[in-house]
Amino acid sequence: MSKTISAGRTPKIHITQLEGDLSLVGWEGDDILIKADDEELSLQQNGSEVTLSCNDDLSLRTPKGSSILIENLKGDASIRGILGNIEVKEVDGDLSIRDVNAIAVDTIQADFSLRGARGNLSIKSAKGDASIRDVDGNVSLDSVADDLALRDVKGNVQVNVGEDAVLYINPQAGNTYAINAGDNVLLVMPPKANATLTLSADSIEVDWDGIEDDEDATSRVITLGDGSAAMTLSAGGDIRISNRSDAGDSAEDFGNFAGIGMDWSGFGERISRRVEQATARAQRKIDEATRRIAHKTRDVERHGRHSKGGLEVGRWKWDFGLGSHPKGVPMPNKSPVSDEERLVILKMLQEKKITAEEAEKLLASLEGGS
Repeated sequence: MSKTISAGRTPKIHITQLEGDLSLVGWEGDDILIKADDEELSLQQNGSEVTLSCNDDLSLRTPKGSSILIENLKGDASIRGILGNIEVKEVDGDLSIRDVNAIAVDTIQADFSLRGARGNLSIKSAKGDASIRDVDGNVSLDSVADDLALRDVKGNVQVNVGEDAVLYINPQAGNTYAINAGDNVLLVMPPKANATLTLSADSIEVDWDGIEDDEDATSRVITLGDGSAAMTLSAGGDIRISNRSDAGDSAEDFGNFAGIGMDWSGFGERISRRVEQATARAQRKIDEATRRIAHKTRDVERHGRHSKGGLEVGRWKWDFGLGSHPKGVPMPNKSPVSDEERLVILKMLQEKKITAEEAEKLLASLEGGS
C-alpha cells in the first residue's frame, strides 16, 4: 500500500513499534509518502504530529525538516537526508545514517554507520562495530562493544570502545578528545597538528618527525605544535600515533579497518561478508578434518587389522589394535592433530558416538600411532 498525507514542512514523526526494516528518506516534497502493508500499519495524525506502528517493513519519504522519534525497531534501519533532530530508543538490527543533523541513540544491538552529520552524535550503547565520518558537532559514545572507525569530527570526542579504535582526527584548538579502548588504538593526524597527547597503554609507538620513539614506555605526555587541543588516549593493548595518511594500510592488527581511507558507505554489508567468509573457511577446515579422519579409517581397514580395540561409528570403523608393527614397513611420521580434527572428535564424543577412551585412541591414531 502507498499512502500520502500532509503534515507541513516540519512534521514530527513518532514510530512507536516496527517489527520489520525501516527505510526513511528526507525529500523536497511537502507530503509524507508511506509504503507498508495496509493490514500491518497503524497510523494516527494530529496536525503536524504523525504516529506510526507497523508489524512489517515500513518505507517513508518525508520533508527534510522532519523530526524523528523511533521507540522500538526490530529490524534494520536506514535513514537519509533528515535535517530535524533524530532520536532512536532501540534498534535490534543495523542502523545506517547519512546526511542528517543531530542524532541521539540509546541502544543499537548490531552495527552502526554514520556519514555526514551537521550536529552532535550521542550513543549510549552500540553492541557491534561503529563507523563514523564527517561530523560537524560533538561525538559522545558511552559504549561501543566491538571496533570503532572515526574520521573527520570537528567537535569534541568522548568514546569508550571494547576492542580496536582507528581515528583520523585534525585536532581543533580548545577541543577535548578522550578515547578509551579495550584493545589497540591507531591515531592519525596531520603533520602540523596542534595537540597535547596524554597516552597510556601496554606499548606506545610514535611515528612522528621530531618526536623520539620510546618502545619501553607505557605512559607518555607529548606536545605537538602549540598543544592547543587536549587528547587523552588509553588502551588495553597498543597505541600508535602517526602523521602518515597511509598509516592504516599497514596496521595489520586493525583487521576491520586496515584500509582506513576506504569508502565506508557499505560498512555493515562488508562486516556481514567477512563473517560469512570466516564461517565458510572454518567449515572447509572441518570438512577437511573429517576427510582426513575418514582417510585414516580406510587406511586401517586396508591393512586388515582387527582387534578387540576396534571402534565402529556409523559407517566408519577404527581399529586400535596394539599388535606389533610389520617388519620392514617404516612407521608413519607423526603429525600434530589440527584444531578442526579435535573439534570433529570432540563433537563425536559430545554426541556419545564414541567414549572418552575411544576418543583418546583416535587422536593417537591420527598422530601416527597404530
